[in-house]
Amino acid sequence: MKSQLLGLSSAVVMALAATGAQAGKLEDVLARGKLIVGTGSTNAPWHFKGADDTLQGFDVDVAKIIAKALFADPEKIEFVNQASDARIPNITTGKVDITCQFMTVTGERAQQVNFTVPYYREGVGLMLKEGGSYADYAALKAAGSSVTIAVLQNVYAEELVHKALPEATVDQYDAVDLIYQALESGRADAAATDQSSIAWYITQNPGKYKDAGYGWSPQTYACAVGRGDPDWLNFVNTALHEAMTGVEFDTYAASFKKWFGKDLPPPAIGFPVEFQ
Repeated sequence: MKSQLLGLSSAVVMALAATGAQAGKLEDVLARGKLIVGTGSTNAPWHFKGADDTLQGFDVDVAKIIAKALFADPEKIEFVNQASDARIPNITTGKVDITCQFMTVTGERAQQVNFTVPYYREGVGLMLKEGGSYADYAALKAAGSSVTIAVLQNVYAEELVHKALPEATVDQYDAVDLIYQALESGRADAAATDQSSIAWYITQNPGKYKDAGYGWSPQTYACAVGRGDPDWLNFVNTALHEAMTGVEFDTYAASFKKWFGKDLPPPAIGFPVEFQ
């Protein structure tokens, strides 16, 4: 099967050359024989180095799904380690074929790159200690100003927390691990952070922490590709769509379970959910 796919890839490129048609990104990637992906290496559970120095995480798994759709082999991929501020420049300069790096979709960014279909919806949540003073979000809100929330330092941090808990005391810390330490030591009653981080932290520390059960400030994560190549965008969208709803669902669901500790319900058989 792999040799047939490689033969097909070469045939496509040769046919384009014979007809004088201009090859796009899809044909370039197939001819090259590997997918070049921009991502990070320091943010679990999205992209980080494991104990064996292997790059892993949900973004990495999403990129491998695309590589598998291209070559029937998820390992035919090269990762370019990039900082967050290089996500768009590396696309626009052609250094990478695609960026998958917990990239929030915004109108401003969409003027510079094309976003794929979403593969995750992020939001802010509240993490509690199991057996702590507050059982859930309702208890935190009812406690009013008695509650102290630890959050990563940011110009909007206090405003962000007060959207969910208007009367809470907000303590800001300059590193993520410090907000978890504040919760563990009892200096904070809850930690406000990304819901994906909460899911990851709970998965890594079973029985110690829990989600308060309330999320807010939603944002969409999608991969990004260069503008002006609808065939490439359509191919990537197809690969991601079928990972979440079709033939590669088991792969996507296994990754989701691994990094976020949650079982996804399989797509309903019958009328496509996209049109309901």
